[in-house]
Amino acid sequence: MMLTDGDVVLRPIRMRDQRAWREVNRRNRDWLRPWEATIPPPTPGAPAAQRPTYRQMVRHLRSEANAGRMLPFIIEYQGVLAGQLTVAGITWGSMCSGHVGYWVDREVAGRGVMPTAVALAVDHCFQTVGLHRIEVCIRPENGPSRRVVEKLGFRAEGMRPRYLHIDGAWRDHLVFALTVEEVPDGLLQRWRRARPGAPRPGTETGSGTGTGNGK
Repeated sequence: MMLTDGDVVLRPIRMRDQRAWREVNRRNRDWLRPWEATIPPPTPGAPAAQRPTYRQMVRHLRSEANAGRMLPFIIEYQGVLAGQLTVAGITWGSMCSGHVGYWVDREVAGRGVMPTAVALAVDHCFQTVGLHRIEVCIRPENGPSRRVVEKLGFRAEGMRPRYLHIDGAWRDHLVFALTVEEVPDGLLQRWRRARPGAPRPGTETGSGTGTGNGK
């Protein structure tokens, strides 16, 4: 599938993205490291687990996607790989929920790329996949990531102490969430109305068609 809105595209991650993905990660290593998930050692004092290779990561993401537990996307901005977004932990039954994680190239941060990407993914999850709730868990210190969910109007639900192993230690996370009832017109439409330069109510000149396109 491919989800698009203007210059922002979400599409499945591919093996042939390896070179571009590595280059973006290399340039952003210091910026991304404090927020990256790590695997705790099996016993105290044991060496930390090695990060998977790119090919191992893609195989894992595809396996989880095929099992219906994950939606892994590459983010493109103006035709160039600019980040990654994953809807993970998808649960069905009486919950119908998932959580979103993301990162973006620092060179395009502040241009509305990540709020647009998150809005596209959430609308796809609610309107096409059939999920009821999406949450985002963010370290309190991660100001840029918190601004993404604040711009989109996610509801703050509180703190989860020592929730995830990030950058080598168990870290507290703030929880933000939305349910489908909270965005009846779609999250992308909410973001379009809220972003700087958006038309004032009553001055819109077109309806827009930048919703996700299933393939």
